[in-house]
Amino acid sequence: MVSAARLPILRRQFELTWRLAVEHLPALTDAMCLWRPAPGAWTVRQGDDGAWRPDWADAEPSPAPPVTIAWLTWHMDWWWSGLISAVRNEPQRPRECVHWPGSAALVIARLDALAADWKRELDRLAEPDLESPLAYPWPAPRPLGDALAWTNVELTKNVAEIGMLRHIYQAQR
Repeated sequence: MVSAARLPILRRQFELTWRLAVEHLPALTDAMCLWRPAPGAWTVRQGDDGAWRPDWADAEPSPAPPVTIAWLTWHMDWWWSGLISAVRNEPQRPRECVHWPGSAALVIARLDALAADWKRELDRLAEPDLESPLAYPWPAPRPLGDALAWTNVELTKNVAEIGMLRHIYQAQR
């Protein structure tokens, strides 16, 4: 049985997904990010201290509520920055300490920075590293390769959701 190297595939998947993100992210506006697509949609809210915090429930509601682009981009920042910290063996910021940056321009810059950080992490890895144990985002360690594959799926899902919300927002105007 011939086994192909997984790392080049995972890198190409990320690059493909990020090209899709680059189609949607630059078009975002503040109004688009904060637009609520349905009643009860989860969003981010600015507190008295100026920080933008997400709606959240410790037990995910079923069905999951609709969300705003602002909430999705906050969510991406939270899980992706957490994953990068885990891969680097650095402390992770608690969810409560990850805030939406407050504007479309700032969130685009933040996600671009995360993508650049992630690409650097992918570029420094070698095939044997994919078997290293990593306990993020799971409670028990799994191979790093599983986390990289999960990242590509989660990122693709989030970018597709942003794209769909962007298209619906624009179609209604």
